[in-house]
Amino acid sequence: GWQVSMKSGSLSYILPCNRLPVQLMSQVRVYTSNGQKKDLGSEDTNGSARGETLHKVETGQDTTNSGQKQSSPKQPIQVKVKAVLKKREYGPKYTQNNFITGVRAINEFCLKSSDLDQLRKIKRRSPHDDTETFTVYLRSDVEAKSLEVWGSPEALARERKRRKEAEIKYRENLFRNQRLLWEYKEFFGNTKPRSSTAAMFFKGPGKVVMVAICINGLNFFFKLLAWVYTGSASMFSEAIHSLADTCNQALLALGISQSARTPDPSHPYGFTNMRYIASLISGVGIFMMGAGLSWYHGIMGLLHPHPVESLLWAYCILAGSLVSEGATLLVAINEIRRSARAKGLSFYQYVVQSRDPSTNVVLLEDAAAVLSVAVAATCMGLTSLTGNPYYDSVGSLGVGTLLGTVSAFLIYTNTEALLGRSIEPEQLQRLTELLESDPVVRAIHDVKATDMGMSKVRFKAEVDFDGRVVTRSYLEKQDIEQLLQEIQQVKTLEELEAFMLKHGENIIDTLGAEVDRLEKDLKQRNPDVRHVDLEIL
Repeated sequence: GWQVSMKSGSLSYILPCNRLPVQLMSQVRVYTSNGQKKDLGSEDTNGSARGETLHKVETGQDTTNSGQKQSSPKQPIQVKVKAVLKKREYGPKYTQNNFITGVRAINEFCLKSSDLDQLRKIKRRSPHDDTETFTVYLRSDVEAKSLEVWGSPEALARERKRRKEAEIKYRENLFRNQRLLWEYKEFFGNTKPRSSTAAMFFKGPGKVVMVAICINGLNFFFKLLAWVYTGSASMFSEAIHSLADTCNQALLALGISQSARTPDPSHPYGFTNMRYIASLISGVGIFMMGAGLSWYHGIMGLLHPHPVESLLWAYCILAGSLVSEGATLLVAINEIRRSARAKGLSFYQYVVQSRDPSTNVVLLEDAAAVLSVAVAATCMGLTSLTGNPYYDSVGSLGVGTLLGTVSAFLIYTNTEALLGRSIEPEQLQRLTELLESDPVVRAIHDVKATDMGMSKVRFKAEVDFDGRVVTRSYLEKQDIEQLLQEIQQVKTLEELEAFMLKHGENIIDTLGAEVDRLEKDLKQRNPDVRHVDLEIL
């Protein structure tokens, strides 16, 4: 663009809009875009003459009248130019300001730890709860160092390919060695101390499941003998019921052991849902194996009735089953009461919400077992008194219906848990109020709190932060006098840009620290909150 600076002089010109005479300037400075300047001074008499001639022609008046005109006051015309920083084009991919950790630099760029000692080390705020700061490196420095070590990008790519092949070979050898070690343990015995996974079965839900496996296994054995001796359809249903309970609880034990596995890159949130999966399969197994066979045997008894032998031994075994199943039921009830009291929930809420799926399965299976023993004993008693085998078959159908109801409840509750349901509205309201009451937060939107199972909650919200409060929090930690001196030293656009970049980055770090503080407060308010995602609007 052109920038023109004018000073008033003796040259007059008539504006075309209102044809009023105005004094223009005799000195004109023309600045071109390449910085060249031209001065048109008052010495240019030809220009003045041409201006006067132009004035005469346009006004149509005599030159004698020009002396009678009153000259206007000399006022300079000022043109304001807005200073704007040049916009930087970063392109579709810009990694010059990226920070990477030392482990990533060694793995991705094939460097040694000694190579990193020569690079610039930068302390940044740590994303982990156990450390405040950690050391990172500029990606551009790491890339330059890798090219210096390997000579060219092609050589670096070849080294990466070689290491990838070596890693695949190492994994294959590791799998082979683990298999050999397992065979060695099978042959010589395992002399390692008891692991934490094994210790899980001596307390809490693991203990309840192991007790249920032992008792239901014994019940199945004795009920099977009673059915073989008496041929009772109700006793057959009870034997199948105990077998189904034993298998399902063994599946629950497998789910408990798998849920204790540590998270890996493929499963970053862990394996806690394995308990719900095992309980879901257990519910399906109860329906197919327990209820299905009981219904089948009861229907066959109605279609083809046959006399029942002496039921004395069957009554004795049912009485023993009632005592053993009742003992397991009491163990499950006590465990659920203790866990519900710790969570501040009622017994019913804890069971319906399926907070502990393994214990819930044991509770419902043993409750169904106690009721089914009562149903089977009643129907067998009616058969003994009346001699009618149809009562016994009806008892088998009743046991199958009871098992089907339990399995349907287990399938529903575990499916709801696996789908990812929200936490209680009261808990969500407390977490929301904690965020909204903080001075750094203006508003929160799109709040989600998902129960991931086994007392693990994932909280997500979009937060509108108050930039003034964040900036004030940053200024409270600064030396104001020194900051004023830095401001006074700013004279050029480059110095202003450097000042703003320095303190702008520090303010962003302050915002990150505020986000970390809010996440920590949320976890302290509700210990079940394990993962917090706060998105900045």
